[in-house]
Amino acid sequence: MKRFVLIFFMLAQTATASVKVVDGDSLEIDGQRIRLDGIDAPEFLQTCENKHNQSYNCGQDAKAYLQNLITNNKVECNCLPQTDKYNRKVCECFSNEISLNRKMVAVGLARAYRSELYIKDEQLAAANHRGIWRGRHMRPALYRILHRAERRK
Repeated sequence: MKRFVLIFFMLAQTATASVKVVDGDSLEIDGQRIRLDGIDAPEFLQTCENKHNQSYNCGQDAKAYLQNLITNNKVECNCLPQTDKYNRKVCECFSNEISLNRKMVAVGLARAYRSELYIKDEQLAAANHRGIWRGRHMRPALYRILHRAERRK
């Protein structure tokens, strides 16, 4: 009987996991940070320019879009065995059987990053001027490097 109760509790805990969007390529599930594998979205405070050279908050757009994808939906993640240098799990996550990683790149709100998995999605988003490809943007990795250097000054 104790075994049944323990298994039931574990399943109930999984079904009600708390999922929070940190930014366009990161989640927090029950307190554990998750980095979406193979993508790099604009940082939360990063801005981009549209085709009219007007600045907009592309980092906030990416976070809001990811939030919309998971709202009221179960999120399931397939994670690599090792964590990244920030001790985050590195995963491909799904909501309603849709890969969040692939979707973020396909709609132009993230770039393919350190992986060939989503290159075709990125090329299609760029060719169709979706998301960050509507104008100009800085690679999120370069943005992070430059802003780390500015903070050190």
